[in-house]
Amino acid sequence: MATPVASSPFQSDFLRVLDERGFLHQGSDLSGLDALLRQGPVGAYIGFDATADSLHVGHLVSIMVLRWFQKTGNRPVVLIGGGTTRIGDPSFRDTSRPMLDDAQIAANMAGIGRAFAQYLSFGDGPLENGPNGAVMVDNADWLDELRYIPMLRDIGRHFTVNRMLSFDSVKLRLDREQPLTFLEFNYMILQAFDFLELSRRHGCRLQMGGSDQWGNIVNGIELARRVDGTELFGLTTPLLTTASGAKMGKTAAGAVWLNADRRSPHDFWQFWRNTEDADVGRFLRLFTELPLDEIARLEALRGSEINEAKKILAHEATALCHGAAAAAEAGETARRVFEEAGAGGGLPTVEAARADLAAGVRLADLLAAAGLAESKGAARRLIRDGGARVNGTPVTDEAALLTPADLDGEGLIRLSAGRKRHALLRVR
Repeated sequence: MATPVASSPFQSDFLRVLDERGFLHQGSDLSGLDALLRQGPVGAYIGFDATADSLHVGHLVSIMVLRWFQKTGNRPVVLIGGGTTRIGDPSFRDTSRPMLDDAQIAANMAGIGRAFAQYLSFGDGPLENGPNGAVMVDNADWLDELRYIPMLRDIGRHFTVNRMLSFDSVKLRLDREQPLTFLEFNYMILQAFDFLELSRRHGCRLQMGGSDQWGNIVNGIELARRVDGTELFGLTTPLLTTASGAKMGKTAAGAVWLNADRRSPHDFWQFWRNTEDADVGRFLRLFTELPLDEIARLEALRGSEINEAKKILAHEATALCHGAAAAAEAGETARRVFEEAGAGGGLPTVEAARADLAAGVRLADLLAAAGLAESKGAARRLIRDGGARVNGTPVTDEAALLTPADLDGEGLIRLSAGRKRHALLRVR
């Protein structure tokens, strides 16, 4: 049954969009924020640490929130953590992040900037609702200039160790008797200081982020109230998993990167095409800009017709990330490779028991069984050399396991050796 398009209690365009499309999780004072947004353009930011040279699908909810913020007439600020990346956010992590040097951080920041260029309009040029160009900033610009004693005196005195220890992200590490370094413990103070600084420099009244950032956001709101007497706001989005419980954006090939040099538009398109039936409507609301009534129609499709909705999802999500031309080309490539062969017609097929797939089946074993490699050893070499693909996505981990999360909407997994030899895995 299609999810009904319910009316939102919010009057501001931005919060109404977020509410209707499923982006809202928590808010510090949503009625107050709703009133503020109705008064005129507002500045808001989301922070991204530069731990890799591309963002991935797991960041896409936050990116779409910034895009909707701009489309509804407000100014989004993208904060890249050139400073905080040197520490690493410990929130809900079991171990410390690896330390990166300045050259790696700079390269990663450049790569992340390319991803945002596809989703946001930067500068002072007008969009649909006036001059609300996005801004990208680096928190190293102010964190690098901090002096330790003044920081402790002016900022540190507003944080109690008692309260810092009460946050779930800290308690989790300590309860498991895993080390939390003093360096990491300072992260929440620096993120709170970022909110204070961005309210001063760019008029940011709102910080947004995933639900795991709630404690850090609240710290910033409290700090600004104590230091500057400024009323700030925070809201979070839900952390997503697929209907089967898999982490959003994770496949046998690893993270689903946004930059084309890390993951081709064709492979990006194929990722969305393989969405589980139960996720189609939710992902259309979150990751496309299709009207809600059209999404309701698409998610109501059943049987083989739901595959048409998945192709629309793949096209729309890929067009936002890589452009309409790349999305169209990716869709045509997928049609030629798989649909012209028919639903398995002419393609060799192997089977796996559902229980075995649930436990994980080695990709190398399946490639050999399907005749795409002469032996398991040859299959491992094929994977190692970058010639193996799962559902069109390259896999280079010789120990890669396929699970039910890799099944497409037809209950199949497509195996490939190169771009011309293919086979199908069916679940029995």
